[in-house]
Amino acid sequence: MRKAEPGVLGIFARLEPLLEACKRLRREGVQKFQVITPIPVEEVQEILEKPRSSVRLFALIGGMLGMASGFALTIWTSLDIGLISGGKPIISLPAYVVIAFEMTILFGALGTVLGLFWNIRLPRFTLDPFYDPKFSEDHFGLWIPCGALDAPRVEASLRSLGAEEVRFEKG
Repeated sequence: MRKAEPGVLGIFARLEPLLEACKRLRREGVQKFQVITPIPVEEVQEILEKPRSSVRLFALIGGMLGMASGFALTIWTSLDIGLISGGKPIISLPAYVVIAFEMTILFGALGTVLGLFWNIRLPRFTLDPFYDPKFSEDHFGLWIPCGALDAPRVEASLRSLGAEEVRFEKG
């Protein structure tokens, strides 16, 4: 396991106390904390002011590369063969649109999958040191990095906000 900085982990059974704790931390000016949820929660994204996902950029770049490679493949193949049929020009773009479209879809989908893996940082070979198996089932977690001197104050604050379990992790 990788070494993490020390901090306090609060485990919440319900979403509402977790959201209230996040809002309170933001009001108090705490910038660095991590929320662990078993499902995506849009309210947490809004509170944390996370930027929009870059997966759409991966899809766009993949689609553009697919279109360019589709046209390049068909044009290169036609020039290599050099067969003139029916008096048509060797490079006839309308006939190549179908291949370019299919390559756009293929590369766009592959770019989306690559962007997904990039954003969720897969593959992960180790879990975070503060991970608890409850987070995969039905509980919510709030990790606040802090030193041993600030830990009692943070623990009391999390308990007052409805944390079911609070513990200090040395990292």
